[in-house]
Amino acid sequence: MIISRTPFRISFAGGGSDLPSFYRRSTGAVLSTSIDKYMYIAIHPYFEKDKIQLKYSKTEQVNCIDDIKHPIFREVLKMYGLTGVDLNSIADIPSGTGLGSSSSFTVGLLNAVRAYIGKASSGEKLGELACDIEINRVGSPIGKQDQYAAACGGLNFITFYGDETVNVEKIIMQPGKKQELEENLMMVFVGGEHSANAILKSQSAAISDKKKFEAQKEMVKLAYSLRESLEKNNLDDFGRILHENWLLKKSLTSGISTGLVDEMYNKGMEAGALGGKLLGAGGAGFILFYCPKERQQEFRDRMGDITELNFRFDNYGSKIIYVGEKVNIWRKE
Repeated sequence: MIISRTPFRISFAGGGSDLPSFYRRSTGAVLSTSIDKYMYIAIHPYFEKDKIQLKYSKTEQVNCIDDIKHPIFREVLKMYGLTGVDLNSIADIPSGTGLGSSSSFTVGLLNAVRAYIGKASSGEKLGELACDIEINRVGSPIGKQDQYAAACGGLNFITFYGDETVNVEKIIMQPGKKQELEENLMMVFVGGEHSANAILKSQSAAISDKKKFEAQKEMVKLAYSLRESLEKNNLDDFGRILHENWLLKKSLTSGISTGLVDEMYNKGMEAGALGGKLLGAGGAGFILFYCPKERQQEFRDRMGDITELNFRFDNYGSKIIYVGEKVNIWRKE
């Protein structure tokens, strides 16, 4: 048996510039971090060597790869021609909550499958392969930031170029300042699930409008400004940049925010947060607030009954965390 562990991510600024409708016209850039909430994928030989068994929110048992209903499972196993396996997925957080779970699943599945067949995988390679699976083979109208964030891990500035190349740069901060940043972030659950594909498709179409395109360019500028601030170990502008990015993001398409999201966001700002944004494509999930640690108890008191997710930054990306002894179950050694 082999088990992979792949982190989820939170994006701070520049989201949406990883869509081809934008970066093929102007270089895209996002600043994001992976967090200590994970997708786990386990793979081991299946007892019936001519079949495949899959366990996720459903259970599938099929005789050939083309019969698999789950598109990511199907395309990854087809890529490597792999049968006679049992694959299981477990996640710390439900899908559709804005933490990039779909891409974490794809990256983790690729990492586990490649380890199973004896292939080494760098973070950049896993990110590239995951983009190929989700965007080219499955046809999802999504961007590239989630795949690279999950695969490479850490606090990163990720750039997207018109020639389809991607560059991942680590943000280097003093350990004390990085810990302060981590401690000043709060994640509050709004509830519900969203259809990221539908929202991103609408956002991609909206960028054809000149004003929307310019708004997306301003979000990229904010990502660069945030990188500069963090590399100088300056957190003074962090809340402001999150807030400006959120206002720009909301202006792109109506599906990004809802009345409930706006109400909770405004309440959080009144309760002491200096900025924030809804994570993911929009519509539901988690709101990330930047609230200095000394104000957080007052924030909680004023917010009332909220569901808060405790988290820390992850520094490692997708990892193989267990490799069992490979045993041939079909004949005696």
